[in-house]
Amino acid sequence: MSFPRHAQSYLQPLQQTSNLNNDVKTRREIDHISQKIPANAWDSHMHTTSPDYPLASNAAYKPSLHNLQHALKFEKTIGISNIVLVQPSIYGNDNSCLLDSLRAIGPRHGRAVVGIDPDTIQLSTLEEWHKLGVRGVRLNLKSVNAQFTETSLQDMLQRYEKAIKPLNWVLELFIGMDAIPMLERAAGNLSVRLCVAHFGAPTLPAVEKRTHPIDPYSLAGFQSLLNMTRSGSTWVKMSAAYRFDEDPDMRGIEAVAKELLKRAGDRLVFASDWPHTRFEGLDVRPFVERCLQWTEAAGLTEKVFELNARDLWDA
Repeated sequence: MSFPRHAQSYLQPLQQTSNLNNDVKTRREIDHISQKIPANAWDSHMHTTSPDYPLASNAAYKPSLHNLQHALKFEKTIGISNIVLVQPSIYGNDNSCLLDSLRAIGPRHGRAVVGIDPDTIQLSTLEEWHKLGVRGVRLNLKSVNAQFTETSLQDMLQRYEKAIKPLNWVLELFIGMDAIPMLERAAGNLSVRLCVAHFGAPTLPAVEKRTHPIDPYSLAGFQSLLNMTRSGSTWVKMSAAYRFDEDPDMRGIEAVAKELLKRAGDRLVFASDWPHTRFEGLDVRPFVERCLQWTEAAGLTEKVFELNARDLWDA
């Protein structure tokens, strides 16, 4: 709908007042979150991206500019100054964008998880990256819709294990929860730590077909995820609820989060998943608030936001 010029002029002050009110509300929300976040908290999963870096041939999307300056500006809104940069799938094993960001922030406040070819990477290269703050490698099976069997998965895990064991790095996996029973069997004899991204990527019932509270044990693979965390060598990131739960109140993910906190609270780390690739513009503060509520109720806020991350990332 278009307005006459005089009407637009008349409405402008009202619009400015509305914007000011929204800004005040936003600042209050930021202050509220920042006051609850532990002083030395870590965001254990976020990305920097730029169209200036070469994309992998199978990149699913072209990134917008989300550089380190943008990242730290976002982190300030939730009271966090320590970050773990994770290699986005769009760059494949070219870690140039990530490493440039890591060099800029430095190892005092930064850690990183890179992408590698475990069969060709040189230990000397990993050692150089270790000095910068790299502490893990990423095996992304879900974003790229990788097809695998238990045997091929076990072979992949062992090849990554061989590459990173000398540096005691973490092997991070993005894998669907329905495949975690296979992962549990395939990873049984590994001698490196694992970290499973995004609550284990559960397949939740459609919102209109749910009965709340959801029983997390009814979700394919949840029991195996819990088994792995309780074995002591697997961590889970509380992150990216919006990728799996269409309920704006996040009641599906809430059931998963609360049971993991109850059974394996020393193996959970908070992560924002900024800049929410393919969900750009998302306001993640409601999710941060929920994580604070869940961890406060469990008495685990300091562990999930700080201590567990420091343990996992050698920080």
